[in-house]
Amino acid sequence: MATIEEVARAAGVSTATVSRALRQQPGVSERTRQRVRTVAEDLNYSISRSASGLATGRTRRIGVLVPYVSRWFFGQVLAGAEEALRSAGYDLMLYVVGDQEGRERFFRELPLRRSVDAVLVLTLSLRAEEAGRLRELGVPLGFVGGRMDGFNSVWIDDHGGGMLAVRHLLNQGHTDIAMIHGGTPDALNLPAPHERCTAFRDAMAEQDVPVRESWLCAGDFSVSGGRRAMTRILADELRPTAVFAMSDEMAFGAMHALRNHKLHVPREMAIVGFDGHEMSECSGLSTVVQPVRQEGGTAAKLLLEQLEQGSAETRDVVLPTELVVRSSTTGDDSM
Repeated sequence: MATIEEVARAAGVSTATVSRALRQQPGVSERTRQRVRTVAEDLNYSISRSASGLATGRTRRIGVLVPYVSRWFFGQVLAGAEEALRSAGYDLMLYVVGDQEGRERFFRELPLRRSVDAVLVLTLSLRAEEAGRLRELGVPLGFVGGRMDGFNSVWIDDHGGGMLAVRHLLNQGHTDIAMIHGGTPDALNLPAPHERCTAFRDAMAEQDVPVRESWLCAGDFSVSGGRRAMTRILADELRPTAVFAMSDEMAFGAMHALRNHKLHVPREMAIVGFDGHEMSECSGLSTVVQPVRQEGGTAAKLLLEQLEQGSAETRDVVLPTELVVRSSTTGDDSM
């Protein structure tokens, strides 16, 4: 590949003019700009990202803070964000804080200082001092999974989605309803589990249906955790007729446990999930669908817009959820 000096010689201009022309900077006539572009294309020359960063003061990197990468939800959000960033010529730098010690160390040391142009936080409900540490970086900030002051925020109505799921079971005639939740106490302070738990209790109270505490079991937002939680629920002296699983992955595990106990879904146990996992359709799982990849992509685009405009103004975007009813609650083509 040609060097910037070779392009400058061929175009009859200085290397500084080549740089300004290819970066769309002022001080270059349109005729000269077009000549430089033509020569650069003929010589197969492109500006290196590092050199461009030196000239603009940008790193072309966005830091992303995430509690997990192994869970489906986080993988999908990351995929949506990475696609939007890559198309704009930015790289994604991932920081995983899946435990309290790692989280405390990150905010104490801030390893991304001076190495990113913006920061995107996925679902971690930041404490005041943590949010303050990020604001000290002086870069645009984004948040997925709730609203944060001073951040571009993208989220869904987790409480409303949870109400949709539980009301669906109640409308099917169920009153003995269990819940598989993410686990408490939540050291990482994730907002969605709290909102969905509250929705379960609110929907039950709305119709004066009592909650049996022994039917509320933690499933760690995983398939194996959902299976273990369902097994514990089935060991109770009383058996529910329906289950609200706070994530589709936990619902899949619960369905596996029900098969092992030779219980028919939904005749003997109806189940509804939350997320819209790609396997929910072929599993026949009724679920509350959220646009997971879109959440990541939208948050990334908001950061890119803020960088491009040089604005301190932030935006809030609430994306919709939808209850998709399948055989796990209706009996059509059921297990």
